[in-house]
Amino acid sequence: MDKQILQDYIDACELIKETEQDIQRLQRKKKTVIQTNVKGSNPEFPYQEQHFKIHGTAFTYTEDGKLRWEEKLLEEQKAAAEEKKRLVEEWMLTVPARMQRIIRFKFFQKKSWEEVAMQMKGKNTENGLKKEFERFMKEN
Repeated sequence: MDKQILQDYIDACELIKETEQDIQRLQRKKKTVIQTNVKGSNPEFPYQEQHFKIHGTAFTYTEDGKLRWEEKLLEEQKAAAEEKKRLVEEWMLTVPARMQRIIRFKFFQKKSWEEVAMQMKGKNTENGLKKEFERFMKEN
């Protein structure tokens, strides 16, 4: 495992959120209904004026197909990101508890090494934690 996998995890989590928002946007677009009123008259005597309400979607059958295709791609993208996230979470279970905390503070919560040292309590220094992390990553 290398440092890049941790960045990939963060990116995967963000990608899942963004993809879910994109899927919701597409679903809202599909549900958009346009309504209008038209008037006309009876073609036969008595020529009475009549009013009709017409409503429907704003896109064509072809556009609907494109929306469904785009939604399918987004679902596949989300599934791939969730798989990457799951793999990193499984890896994290094999890491010692102290290193899990360091990784969580530094990469998942995006804290500086100084902030990580404060969170870890005790006599930890930012340089010491950074070196400990680097040694751990070289070994694994």
